[in-house]
Amino acid sequence: MIEFSPLNKLWLLDVDGTIVKHNGHLKGGDELLEGVKEFFSTVPKDDKIILLTAREAIYKDELEDFLNKNEIRFDQIIYDLPKGERILVNDDKDSGLKTAFAISKKRDEKLNIEYKINQDL
Repeated sequence: MIEFSPLNKLWLLDVDGTIVKHNGHLKGGDELLEGVKEFFSTVPKDDKIILLTAREAIYKDELEDFLNKNEIRFDQIIYDLPKGERILVNDDKDSGLKTAFAISKKRDEKLNIEYKINQDL
């Protein structure tokens, strides 16, 4: 289980293989993966959610309609990303608070990110 501070967060989530079945949009339509709705319901309203995808922007309307229909909230989607690694770099706070976390999950498996808020951080 990951411990986070009570500060507001930025969630960066990949789309294909993380929240929807990988390349489902090319094989008949997107399909939410298990655990996605449950996970998104735990993200506080004041946190920001940015979705990342290598999908071309021509799929923008289709993806955003699907997400809205399934009540998956997001603040922004970044399209046309490279298919390689995604690297997050951030500076730790002077207090020692870690400000960058990375979670890598198996493609198309359940989205299961367990975390708790530690008021002492």
